[in-house]
Amino acid sequence: MTFNFDIHLLTNTSNLRLLAKMNYFLFRFKLFIVISIILMLIGCSHHPRQKQYDTSADFQELTIDEVHHAFREKNLNCVSLIDAYIERINRLDQSTGLNAIILINKNARLRAQTLDKQFARTGKMNALHCIPVILKDNFDTADMPTEAGSIALKGHYPPDDAFLVKKLRMADAIILAKSNMGEWAFSPYETISSTHGETRNAYSLEHVPAGSSGGTASAIAANFGIIGMGTDTGNSVRGPASHLALVGLRPTIGAISNDGIVPLLLNRDTAGPLMRTVKDTAAVFSVLVSDDSIDPSKRQHSDYSQFLDPDGLKGARIGVLRSLTNKPDTDIEILQAMQTVIETLKAAGADIIDPFEIHNLKTLTENTGFCSRFPYDLDNYLKQTSANSPLKSFAQLESEKNYLDISQNAIDWAKKSTTTPDEQNPPCVDVENDIRRKVLLDAVVASMDKEKMDAIIYPSWLNSARKIGDKKSPHGNNSPVIAPHSGQPAITVPMGFTSDGLPLGLQFLGRPFSEGLLLKMAYAYEQRTKHRRMPEKFSE
Repeated sequence: MTFNFDIHLLTNTSNLRLLAKMNYFLFRFKLFIVISIILMLIGCSHHPRQKQYDTSADFQELTIDEVHHAFREKNLNCVSLIDAYIERINRLDQSTGLNAIILINKNARLRAQTLDKQFARTGKMNALHCIPVILKDNFDTADMPTEAGSIALKGHYPPDDAFLVKKLRMADAIILAKSNMGEWAFSPYETISSTHGETRNAYSLEHVPAGSSGGTASAIAANFGIIGMGTDTGNSVRGPASHLALVGLRPTIGAISNDGIVPLLLNRDTAGPLMRTVKDTAAVFSVLVSDDSIDPSKRQHSDYSQFLDPDGLKGARIGVLRSLTNKPDTDIEILQAMQTVIETLKAAGADIIDPFEIHNLKTLTENTGFCSRFPYDLDNYLKQTSANSPLKSFAQLESEKNYLDISQNAIDWAKKSTTTPDEQNPPCVDVENDIRRKVLLDAVVASMDKEKMDAIIYPSWLNSARKIGDKKSPHGNNSPVIAPHSGQPAITVPMGFTSDGLPLGLQFLGRPFSEGLLLKMAYAYEQRTKHRRMPEKFSE
């Protein structure tokens, strides 16, 4: 009995020990599960699961407001956004032959990580928080080469950012990439650089995107970024905007800074945004215009979104400048589009003066052409930039002939100037100090005042985009006629498409520093027409 009892006791003891071990491991397993769930919940509260966006669909035509709303709703973060645009550029730019982007900023993703941490910590966003920027290659960037489309500046790193680039970064925009441009910004008709070749039109790869900001324009049209920055000496923001169904704003001369932008003609040069919507244009211009070096009496507003009224055309008085519309080579489809524009404006409550005339305009514009100061302005820029620049002077550029054949005429024209701009006869200077330019401005404003006019309209181009390689077909470029010489602001907005699907642009010209009013009218027109649509090749 005793023996049998001992065996039974031992057996029960083993079972108890086994049961104890099983309970112990079960307890640890349950504890592990509970802790895991707690950690997962804590992780989710601080790092919400991001919606997996399909870059080919969800990132089409994104606006600043839409991006910021997605951030607030925790459906998206900055790193995901920037990754998506980088993937899209890598997938579509070179494979299609568009050739709009020349370099992606290696620091873009790191900056996105910083902004995500900043937003997680503060819950606040600056005006352009994480909005990706495509910069024309003539804006100085300390972290990327600035080559102005010229092999003569290949590998050139400026010592710091252009003033406007600093402004964009201060608003927490991300400089995503540099875009191709016409060499030295010479050509308004095409975008070809000696560094990266030719950019094509995102709506038709057989056609040009105009110039010289065509790289930026095609990139924004193809949804490679949200903010596009170009420069406009005679046409180069408004022309590409017209050919790519974008909004292109040329501000009043002096409204924003030219510091740190490779010059063409500084008394005509100005930077300007190339965007998909008027609302985003107003948001970006509000950041760019805050330049303390500008006379405060001229810097009238800090937030241009206040002008965005869908009924903003009601009561507006708008003149149709037929002298820039009715020309022998004008495309019939553009004339038809202009007639539709007029009917739309009237239906929106605008008073249309048609035709509107500027006294002696033809003579005034012929007497107020472009004067050459490129050698002078370039030399001054090169003196201020990095000592490591491969190019030291215009004379070196001309003697070594480090430029495209298509630039030869422009170089020959530029080198005719052997004096400083002040010493030229007449002086090649700004509007206020150039009598010819002041007379033109006064004549335009006087004619507007006489009719109590708010703006003047005309097609940005009288012809649709030329085919690649076509140098002879009529171009009908209206953009250089008035605004560059008078210093007035002008904005191009989409006004439809040809039967072949090529974009057409409508231009509003206003009085100096009337950007708010121009944005108001452009927004109201845009909201009534909704002409903007994605290029088919890049909507996949």
